[in-house]
Amino acid sequence: MKNRNIYLEDIPLSEAQEHWQKTLSEHNIYRPLSSENVELHLACGRVTSEPIWALISAPHYHSAAMDGYAVHSSTTNAASETAPGSLPIPKQALYVDTGNPIPIWSDAVIPIENVQVDKSTSIHTIQFQKSSSPWQHVRTMGEDMVASELVLPSNHRIRPVDIGAIAASGHHQVAVRRLARVAIIPTGDELVEVGSHVEPGQIIEYNSLMLAAQANQWDAVSTRWPSVPDQMEAIRAALLTASENHDLILLNAGSSRGSKDYSAEAISEIGTVLVHGIAVRPGHPVILGLINASQKAPKPTPVIGVPGYPVSTVLTGEILVEPLLAQWQGIPSYEPLTLEATLPRKVLSPVGDDEYMRVAVGNVAGEIIATPLSRGAGVISSLVRADGIVRIPRFSEGHPDKSIVHVNLYRHPEQINRTIVVIGSHDLTLDLLAQHLADKFKGLRLVSANVGSISGLVALKREECHIAGCHLLDPSSGEYNLSYIKQYMPDTPAKIISLVEREQGLIVPKGNPKNIRSITDLARSDITFINRQRGAGTRVFLDYQLEKNEMSSNDVSGYIREQYTHLTVASAVASGASDVGVGIHAATIALDLDFIPLATEHYDLVIPHVHYETELIKSLLELLHDPELHKDISKLPGYSIANIGSINCDNTSTQ
Repeated sequence: MKNRNIYLEDIPLSEAQEHWQKTLSEHNIYRPLSSENVELHLACGRVTSEPIWALISAPHYHSAAMDGYAVHSSTTNAASETAPGSLPIPKQALYVDTGNPIPIWSDAVIPIENVQVDKSTSIHTIQFQKSSSPWQHVRTMGEDMVASELVLPSNHRIRPVDIGAIAASGHHQVAVRRLARVAIIPTGDELVEVGSHVEPGQIIEYNSLMLAAQANQWDAVSTRWPSVPDQMEAIRAALLTASENHDLILLNAGSSRGSKDYSAEAISEIGTVLVHGIAVRPGHPVILGLINASQKAPKPTPVIGVPGYPVSTVLTGEILVEPLLAQWQGIPSYEPLTLEATLPRKVLSPVGDDEYMRVAVGNVAGEIIATPLSRGAGVISSLVRADGIVRIPRFSEGHPDKSIVHVNLYRHPEQINRTIVVIGSHDLTLDLLAQHLADKFKGLRLVSANVGSISGLVALKREECHIAGCHLLDPSSGEYNLSYIKQYMPDTPAKIISLVEREQGLIVPKGNPKNIRSITDLARSDITFINRQRGAGTRVFLDYQLEKNEMSSNDVSGYIREQYTHLTVASAVASGASDVGVGIHAATIALDLDFIPLATEHYDLVIPHVHYETELIKSLLELLHDPELHKDISKLPGYSIANIGSINCDNTSTQ
C-alpha cells in the first residue's frame, strides 16, 4: 500500500479561507455564476444578475384614484357651501371608476360622495360644494415609476413585492444568477440508507440529507450520490463523474486519519489538495481541493472534504460552503443575529483551535444565559437543541465563569425571551411538558439541561435558570428535596411544585440473564454496574440503598462509570456495556429491558418566587392541570400524577 499523507498542514481558519479563495480566483471560479432568465412566478428568492430597468411607466396613463367625476380643476374654483358649483355631464364632468384613464381635458376627480347628480333637465349636471386642486385624486403617469427608471439593482434577492414591481414595469421574465450545482458524495462501508434495518456496526447515512438541505437553502441545487464504499478507485471514480457537471463537490467522511480514510489521496491523484486540516473544533480534518479540468469540465471543480461526524458536517457547511455559494450569487455571506449572554460556568477550550460551542439560551430575570450543550462532534441532538453558537478564539484557552460572550443565534431573540430554562435532574415528563407547552401556548418553549438535581439547585441559586427538576432523598427524614433546598439555596425563597411520583429500580437486560434481584447483587464479581453522575438524585438514592444494605461504593464494579440521563443508563445496559443500572421504569420500555422496582420517589419542580409570578411560568403552571398532559404522562409505566401541580412546600417559612 502507498504511504498516505495524513495531514498536509493544520492551519488557522482565516488562513485556510484566504488560501482557498485566492486559488479559486486564480482559476477564475471565485466570481458570481452566469445568468439565466426565469419567469416571474419562479423568481421569488432568486438573486438578480443585472439591473432591472422599467420598460414602461407605472401607471402609464393618468388614472382616477377614486370613483367619481373627472373635471378640470379650473372649472370648480367658484364652488362653496353657499354657492355650489355645477358642471354638465359629460362635456365638463365625466364619470370614472378607480383606475380608469381620465379624459385628456381633465386634471382632477371629484369623489362620488361629494357630488349630487341633477337629472331634472335635459342636460344632466353635477353639483358640488368644494373646489378641486390640480391633480387631486389622480394617479399621474409615472407616479410609481417612469420608463427607464431603475427598478432593482443587480445582486438583489427578489422578494414577493419585488415581483409586483418587475411586472408593473413591463417585464415577464427576470435575469437571475444560475443556482450552483452541488454534488454530495457520502463515503463509508458502514453506511446504510435511511429507512433500512440497522445492524450493529452500521450507521444510517443522513449527513448527505443535512448537507443537501443546507445547500438548497443557500441558493444551490444539490444531487445526493449513493454511498460510496471505502475504496480508492470507487471514490476517485465518483469524484471524476461529479466534476463533469457540478460546480462544487462535497465529499463526506474519509478525511481523517483512519486506515480507510482515502479522501485526501483520491483528490490528490486527480487534482490538488490545497488544505488538509483546519484549526477548528468540531471540523478539524477538513479538506479543500480542486479536481483537474477535463474536456467535459473546462475549469477545475472545487471539492470540500467534509468530516463525517454530524456536528462537524453541519459546521463545515456553515463556515466554508455557505460563503462560497454566497460569493457565486454575488451577495454577502450570511450574518446571523447576535446577542450578548453570560456563560454560567467556566469553559475550557483547546489552545490552538477556534472552537464553535453550541449553547441553549434563555432570559432569566433579565439576564441572557447561554448554557453550553454537549460538545462532542457526533452529538447530533446538540444541534437540534442549540439556540446559537459561541465562537471561542484559538489561544484563548476558553472562558472563565460568568464571562460575557457573543452568541450567533439560530433563533430570533424574541423566542429567547419566551423560553423557560429548566436545569437539574432528567425526567421523561420534561419532554412532554415541552411538547404540550408548544402546542397550547404558541411561541413558548421549554429547554432543559440534564446536570443532576444538586447542580440544578446550584443553578437556581446562581440565577441561571427558571426551574430546577429535583428528586433528592434525605436519608435521615425520608423526605424529598426540602432539606437540600435549605442547604444549597438558603436565601432564595422558592416553591416546590409536585410533578410526578415515579418508580426507581434496577434496569437489567430482557430476561434478566444474570438473575439480579436486589441492591446486594451489585457486589457480585460477575456484575458490571453503570452509575449516574455525582449530584444526580438517582446517585443519592443509590448511595442511600448501599448504606442501608451496609455496602460501600468499593463493593460495586463500575460505580465510577457515569451517565447523565436515565435513557443513557438504559442504553448502556441494552448495548451490553453494563449488566445493570439504577433508573426509572419508563426508561426500559423503548429498549425492551426488564425492571426490578426498589422504591417510589417524588420528582418536583423547584421555582424561585422571583419567577413564580411571571407570565412565562404561569403558563407552565396552568399546563400542569391540563387533562391531555395528564393522559400522556399516565401512559408512562411507573408514573403517578396524583399530586401533579400541588405545592408541596414553600421554603420561605423555613428561613
